[in-house]
Amino acid sequence: MRKMLAAVSRVLSGAAQKPASRVLVASRNFANDATFEIKKCDLHRLEEGPPVTTVLTREDGLKYYRMMQTVRRMELKADQLYKQKIIRGFCHLCDGQEACCVGLEAGINPTDHLITAYRAHGFTFTRGLSVREILTELTGRRGGCAKGKGGSMHMYAKNFYGGNGIVGAQGQIFEAYNMAALWKLPCIFICENNRYGMGTSVERAAASTDYYKRGDFIPGLRVDGMDVLCVREATKFAAAHCRSGKGPILMELQTYRYHGHSMSDPGVSYRTREEIQEVRSKSDPIMLLKDRMVNNNLASVEELKEIDVEVRKEIEDAAQFATSDPEPPLEELGYHIYSNDPPFEVRGANQWVKFKSVS
Repeated sequence: MRKMLAAVSRVLSGAAQKPASRVLVASRNFANDATFEIKKCDLHRLEEGPPVTTVLTREDGLKYYRMMQTVRRMELKADQLYKQKIIRGFCHLCDGQEACCVGLEAGINPTDHLITAYRAHGFTFTRGLSVREILTELTGRRGGCAKGKGGSMHMYAKNFYGGNGIVGAQGQIFEAYNMAALWKLPCIFICENNRYGMGTSVERAAASTDYYKRGDFIPGLRVDGMDVLCVREATKFAAAHCRSGKGPILMELQTYRYHGHSMSDPGVSYRTREEIQEVRSKSDPIMLLKDRMVNNNLASVEELKEIDVEVRKEIEDAAQFATSDPEPPLEELGYHIYSNDPPFEVRGANQWVKFKSVS
């Protein structure tokens, strides 16, 4: 009897101790902030650049980690749904480039306007839309951020104009540089240089790969786009430059995409698996931030693992909604052409088919 009571006691005490590890994580004395050295930016037509040291608070570090991990897991879930043929059409994933969208958002204000080309899912999230709205848009359902009619390349939020399905639509870049410089517009031009234009390496495509100098008369920065702190500080610097009335500035973020150009591109015919793995092992943006935080007592491994678990659940819940939400009805095909106009008729595939457009 005593042995059985002792055994029961051990079982009960073990069960009681399980939540204790979480209590210890929460009550551990972490540092409030830490100072880090960051890579110096290459400069064009600038006497001074962003700082080479920066302070990261524990609060910001945890926020950046959660955001980057959410973007990573969201893109991997999109990959899975695409392979299951639940997501159709074009789909450009940004896993590997998370420091760009998270660092950029950390360096600007919510009232600033952001315009992107495709590969916009991460920016859509950092601009304030939920994973559910993004994944549901990818699956073409009514609960998506564009009512299920935009898909991967047409996502929008407040002060965010995301995606453009036409590659050449960003082609008038030199004319835009010129006009912005003439009018001293407060505009930050950003090149996310992930080393490949579709399946062609930058070295094969460009006589000069110094994209941060392409503005010629516009000042430029070349930034480590795999380091969220580098991107944040460079963006703050660029925003201050613009807000002070000095006109436009160009930032080249040197980054890397783990997936191919789009889901139809396996991504290994023009680069080796070893190259991808080397970047993952040495320069992964999430790993870099995690190591900094753990090594400087801003967070514990256990705490970050708990965030990982929470993020996975958020992604799974969003995916469940995205696959069960109804598709928009056919009669809504012409809706939302204009934001604030009286209803009008839109011609369909032939002159006898008409749809009503409602704002």
